[in-house]
Amino acid sequence: MWLLYAFGSALFAGMTSVLAKVGIKNTDSNLATALRTVVVLLFSWLMVFIVGSQHTIGMISSKSLLFLILSGCATGASWICYFKALQLGDVNKVTPIDKSSTILTILLAFLFLGETPTVYKAFGVVLLAVGTYLMIQRQEFDSSEAKNRSWLFYAFLSAIFAALTTILGKIGIQDIESNLGTAIRTIVVLIMAWGIVLFQKKHFLLKDIDKKSWVFIILSGLATGLSWLCYYRALQEGKASLVAPIDKLSIVFTIAFSRIFLKERLTKKAFIGLLLTIFGTMLLLF
Repeated sequence: MWLLYAFGSALFAGMTSVLAKVGIKNTDSNLATALRTVVVLLFSWLMVFIVGSQHTIGMISSKSLLFLILSGCATGASWICYFKALQLGDVNKVTPIDKSSTILTILLAFLFLGETPTVYKAFGVVLLAVGTYLMIQRQEFDSSEAKNRSWLFYAFLSAIFAALTTILGKIGIQDIESNLGTAIRTIVVLIMAWGIVLFQKKHFLLKDIDKKSWVFIILSGLATGLSWLCYYRALQEGKASLVAPIDKLSIVFTIAFSRIFLKERLTKKAFIGLLLTIFGTMLLLF
């Protein structure tokens, strides 16, 4: 069953990137992240009450709570970096770097969770690295993006924090219901996101957000909520080194949606990179 949840996570994560790209087009990325987190929080706690796991809050161990908080902090940092990168760069270029967090996740799973990588996984990691490199080649950037390379920095930071999120989250949800764990993590992300917005005094920009941006910010929040619920349910039942690669297949959905709705096209070299990334990801499952 964890396999089904992992693929569900990939689907909704793919939708999130495109919806968020539209939503933050005319909105500050940190403010948009904070607003999306409100939607995710409401949705995740709704699921907690639907499954009735709110009664088990008092049974959460201090260790689980600590790692859930740390996972939430890593998630918040990853989100802030990712959506800043999305605002500055194309979805087709930002997403491959973010999804390369799989490589670091496998390494951390080996070091801290005792999940031993196989020869297939090692070869898959190599293909992922090569595929990602081909998809972000400098010569494919347009002139305006070539002048602003800061999105690359934010995208790599997003990948690092995303890998930490998976490992910390895996440890944190081992002894509690996955929906409750997701909801608790979201509280941490919310506090972190709004703390940054208030510190930067970006909350004054709320009145400037147009209706279209509001709609897409809310939709991206719902997609994120669904992705999280599926992901952490899969993570609770399956190995982190297996769940993470499947989740990263969201790149396929992201690129398909970006082609349809954002008219972003892949070059031949980027397409080859995408194929290598997909093949490498599939090898990680053996």
